[in-house]
Amino acid sequence: MAGARSPQVARAGHGLGSRPVFGRKPSPADSSADSAEPSDDHDPRSAKGRPTPTRREAQAARKQQLRIPKDPKAAKKAARERDQVDRARRRQGMLAGDPKYLPARDQGPGKAFARDFVDSRITLAEYFIFIAVGVLVLGFFRDPAVQSLVSLAFFALTAVIAIDTVILLVTLRRRAKAALPEAADRKGITLYAAMRTLQLRRLRLPPPRVRRGGAPVEPKQPK
Repeated sequence: MAGARSPQVARAGHGLGSRPVFGRKPSPADSSADSAEPSDDHDPRSAKGRPTPTRREAQAARKQQLRIPKDPKAAKKAARERDQVDRARRRQGMLAGDPKYLPARDQGPGKAFARDFVDSRITLAEYFIFIAVGVLVLGFFRDPAVQSLVSLAFFALTAVIAIDTVILLVTLRRRAKAALPEAADRKGITLYAAMRTLQLRRLRLPPPRVRRGGAPVEPKQPK
């Protein structure tokens, strides 16, 4: 029949349809490039080579930007508030005995040894302020006998306090030398301990870690 196509013509037409009519024949490099999947979309790093920030990091960055006002006065006020919060946090850490919150003058193993050594003993220098106040009050009496007695007692107590402090410091140096062989660790502990002996135990900062006698202070339970 006229409408029927022979097998040869069909095969020839199939062969012509498989080839490109216009243009060059695609090369193997083009076909491999088309088949390759883009790697940039799935790369965990950004275009600049930095790791993509996580959601938590992005939220923290946005909060930090929102925390700094654009108004200069508001920015200064916010800075003062941040400083107050930071000082309160450092004070709480120091009162809790955390070494990383201690001031530079209180840091180091030698200063910690001196504090524990002084806090474990009863020192007469701690009560010197009360003696001075007592002498000041008694000084208002105009009786010469009372004034002479007060003056004699004051000088005697001052001498006893001085002797007690010297004995404490000599003992401290001897024990610190045995406990801390490095001379750099013992630098300045004598004056540091002498100043601590003049402070009332309740007002000492950092707070004592040991009781009188050497027993450790039990940490306060949170309310």
